[in-house]
Amino acid sequence: MKYFFSLLFLICLTAQVIGKTASNLPSYQANAQAYVQTLKKLTDVMVGDVTGPCAAARYYAYANVAAYQVMYQHSQPASYISFAGLLKDYPDFSVIKPTGTIDANFASVYTLLRMGEELLPSGYSLADARNQLVTEATAALGQPVIEASQAYAENVVKAMVKYAAKDGYVKTSGYMRYTPLKESGSWQPTPPGYMEAYEPHWGSLRTFVTDNAAQFRPQPAVSYSQQKNSRFYTLAKEVVEVTRKLTTEQTHIANFWDCNPFFLNQKGHISFGTKKISPGGHWMGITGIACIQKQLSLEETIRWHALVGITMSEAFISCWNEKFNSNRIRPETYINAQIDPNWRPLLQTPPFPEYTSGHSVVSAAVSTMLTALAGDNFAYTDVTEIEFGVPARSFTSFKQAAKEAAVSRLYGGIHFRDAIDNGFTQGEQIGQYVVQKLKLKQ
Repeated sequence: MKYFFSLLFLICLTAQVIGKTASNLPSYQANAQAYVQTLKKLTDVMVGDVTGPCAAARYYAYANVAAYQVMYQHSQPASYISFAGLLKDYPDFSVIKPTGTIDANFASVYTLLRMGEELLPSGYSLADARNQLVTEATAALGQPVIEASQAYAENVVKAMVKYAAKDGYVKTSGYMRYTPLKESGSWQPTPPGYMEAYEPHWGSLRTFVTDNAAQFRPQPAVSYSQQKNSRFYTLAKEVVEVTRKLTTEQTHIANFWDCNPFFLNQKGHISFGTKKISPGGHWMGITGIACIQKQLSLEETIRWHALVGITMSEAFISCWNEKFNSNRIRPETYINAQIDPNWRPLLQTPPFPEYTSGHSVVSAAVSTMLTALAGDNFAYTDVTEIEFGVPARSFTSFKQAAKEAAVSRLYGGIHFRDAIDNGFTQGEQIGQYVVQKLKLKQ
């Protein structure tokens, strides 16, 4: 019972779930709540592993697409389409045949867990959850069905992991270590950790549906300048002025959307990290909240998560391609050198170039997909950050949430305005393209 419903309990507390509570449900459930809670298990492992934003998006995409594939091949819900010919280099799953009668619902949830085990560095920690799922499902469905379902799911997982292994991610670990450029206006490591650049080659990964990582290149960033009458200096002054006059609400917004997987604390000579959810994990949480609030079927819940996962992955690849193309300096570096050496941002500056804002690109892209799925003006309360000590926030639409996520980076002092605005446009274009490419109606 605890396995499936801890997240549901949180959502019930905020009146986001309509329906049964955990206390009057049988132990085995293959439904939206079960899927959302299973995915939360993967998220928890990523938090423990300090999985960065790009890698997390990749894991979410492949894991959810694998679950989608199982459901598509054996239930073929009316809203589903084949990803064959739509996702680049997608394997021919039609050659994978079950050896007996299978339960597609169980097999899909099982596949999600197994993908987590295979892809995540600490995926082995999901074994207990998998064993519990199998035990409960066997009692409900019988051993022959479960064994056939497991065998089929394992073959899908094997093919999907092989597919993922060819996207270029493995190659990036063999590239030369990234050295920051020395030109004026280029990104440099920032305090307190002065960490090396995170995933500088992510923009070289295979995309799912976009032509390439540079297909949705944003308009050029404002040119670097140290002149006080320049546009760039004005952008920097805005960051200083906004962060010096933050309201309680703006501070809450900045912290709510911080999503820093590893916040580095320093106490004297001692440094230690605080682990939190990634930006992608936050949006997956929102997706789950929406699925449960709409009382979606398991089939639709899987479809929504797969489409959001694909969109999110495309957004990160596009954004990181631009980040290491423009290679722009962070506000903290510029402001300390040109305006105020004692100024500090509210949030910790992440270790990669500034332009464009990842939160803006990803939030705009995912909100575009979610709007295509749920419609405009979908109101909900986001409880995703409660477990990290940040109060819930309510929104009238996914776009409102995305806009807030974008501007939160200005409040946090880690992005210039043009990176936020142009990044949002970039993300919307990506989201619209994925929606159109995967034949969704807007």
